[in-house]
Formats: sequence, structure tokens, C-alpha cells
Amino acid sequence: MVELRVPTTDPIVQRQVEAGQVRDDYTIDQCWDEYTDDEHAMWHKLYNRQTEMLGNRAVKEFYDGLDALGLDDSQIPDFRELNPKLEALTGWKLVTVPGLIPDEPFFTHLANRQFPVGRFIRKPDEIDYLQEPDIFHDVFGHSPLLGLSTFADYMAAYGRGGLRALEFGTLENITRLYWYTVEFGLIKQDDALKIYGAGIVSSYSESVFSLEARSPNRIGFDIERIMRTQYRYDDFQQTYFVIDSFEQLLNDTVKQDFAPLYERIRGQDDIPARAIIDGDDVIQKGTQEYADAGGRWENAPQV
Repeated sequence: MVELRVPTTDPIVQRQVEAGQVRDDYTIDQCWDEYTDDEHAMWHKLYNRQTEMLGNRAVKEFYDGLDALGLDDSQIPDFRELNPKLEALTGWKLVTVPGLIPDEPFFTHLANRQFPVGRFIRKPDEIDYLQEPDIFHDVFGHSPLLGLSTFADYMAAYGRGGLRALEFGTLENITRLYWYTVEFGLIKQDDALKIYGAGIVSSYSESVFSLEARSPNRIGFDIERIMRTQYRYDDFQQTYFVIDSFEQLLNDTVKQDFAPLYERIRGQDDIPARAIIDGDDVIQKGTQEYADAGGRWENAPQV
């Protein structure tokens, strides 16, 4: 039986784990027919609440992806119906996993154009924050851009790069790249900043904070800088990195060998999450007042 790093309380997942039905690649069956009415109702609530909050804050390609995949508020998506649409666009598909899985199988799935998705959906008392990503975060947040060829290619390349980082012992550095792009990335589009990171686009509060608050830094994309930069895993980010285009994201990663980069940053000090350093392309220097107030939303800067 495989071991889960963060077990879930989903009874369907628990049953599969206890029955030894977790496959060697850490995938399980979605068991879509066993979702309850309450779970579908939570998807409905989250979808409507988040699309209303997002307005036009997300990148255009995100909304295009929602439409292309037919995602809506009616019920939790059935991967038997969703995957053929996604595979027809970019060759990607969603695979169900019991919870957070080890790094090697995670990177392997990405390299093979398979995105791991947690089966469970959050409970009402977790609606604004939960530590383990649920199906709303994974599907609503990630899958629309997996239908965009440029971003889909970046994600597959990231998976291959992650496997190589395990060999170099640079897991923390490659994790930071994922964090500041796939999860919490911003992009310039139509003379404005837009959201593309799944961690922001699926967050009711951070979708506003990341774009409109005075507190965080917003800095131009730089891989080496990102790989040295610490991040917040339990609160809003103190710095967001901004790409000019998805082509930049793909080209700046796929078209370079990370081995010399790893050698340059090896032994260098980490950069604090709130810091601005010489050479930064500073789009906005943040006040950091939200973090200085102890990270309490009621004390967040006015937007």
C-alpha cells in the first residue's frame, strides 16, 4: 500500500486506501457517482462565488479554457466527460490521487501530461482556506490553462525539470518556480496585470489582494531570482512575479539548461519573501503593511 504524505478525510478515498486500491502511480478512481448532493452543492457555491469575484481579473485564456472544457456551476466535473475535451486540446488529462503525493510521481505525471487532482471537496468551514488542495482548486484553478498549448507545454517541461532537479538536489529551487508561476503567477495583458496562477484564481480573497492591494511587491519574471526567493505557504504572498506572456514563460524555461543556473545559486543565501534586491524589475514596491499587521485580512491595506 502506498503511503500518503497528507491523508484526506474523504470516506471514498479512505475506502480505496484501506482496500489497497491505490495504484503504483498513486492514482485512484474518481468514483464520481459517489459524490453527495452536499458536495455538488459546495462546487456550485464555490464556482459561482469565485467567478463573480474574479470578474475580468483573470487572464483571457483562463475564461477561454472554462468555455472550451464546458466547466460550469452545475456539479463536480466527471473526468470521464472532461478528459476527452482536454486531451483533444493539448493531450493532457486529469488523474485522481488520494492527497498530496511524493515528488517523483508528481513530476512524472506532469512530464506525461497528467495533472494529479485530489478527489475531495472542501467542507463549509474550510471554504476560504484549506491546506491540502481540493478538487475545486485543482480543476477550476488549473485545468482551464492546461487547454492552452503554450502553458500545457510549460507544465510538461516543468515535470521533466522537476525529475532532473531531484537528481541535482535542487528540489526547493524548482518548487519555488512552480509556486511563483503555476500557483501564484501574474501576467501583463492589455496594459493591465491579470491573474493566471491557480492558487490566486481559485482564492476568493487573494484574487483581489494580488492585483489591487498596496502591500505586496510585484516584480518582473526572473527565473534565477524566483529560485532563490522564499514564499508564504500559509497566507497571501508578499511578492508576486509578473510574466509578459505565456511564450516568455515557456521560452525562458525550456530553452535553457538549468544545470549552470543551479551551480550559480548553490550556496547563495535565500531571498526573503518580502525583499526587493538590486536588479529587480520592480513593477510595484509593496508597503508590506498586510504582513506587518500579522497577516490579518481585517488589517489588510485598502484596495
